[in-house]
Amino acid sequence: MDFGNLFSTISEQRARNLSPVTLAFVGDAVYSLYVREKLVLSTDFSTGTLQKLTSSEVSAHGQSELLEKVQPLFTEEENDVFKRGRNAKKATRSKNASVAEYNRSTGFEAVLGYLYLTGQYQRISQLLEVK
Repeated sequence: MDFGNLFSTISEQRARNLSPVTLAFVGDAVYSLYVREKLVLSTDFSTGTLQKLTSSEVSAHGQSELLEKVQPLFTEEENDVFKRGRNAKKATRSKNASVAEYNRSTGFEAVLGYLYLTGQYQRISQLLEVK
């Protein structure tokens, strides 16, 4: 695998043409890295504790709670991506969340994936800093 294009961006049109589940796949990684970085830089916990804290925050339930705060801030485009992700047919089901929470978290992750792939890193920070 060539990592020379690790932080490459794509056009918004190309991102809109990706499957919302694919966008969510990327968004899941974006959110997980954000949470891990935030915890590592703000605490001095053991890796076991960091893993437990990360798991609770990146869970479908945790994402659904954060979504309540950030969704009103979505642009029309972000809301469209969210709805596509929320409504997408998924191959797996969450073991620890309701179907509604899982669907909402997939929509949230799709938005993060869309923003990341289109290089809108500042917008990701704006949304994730809402607490």
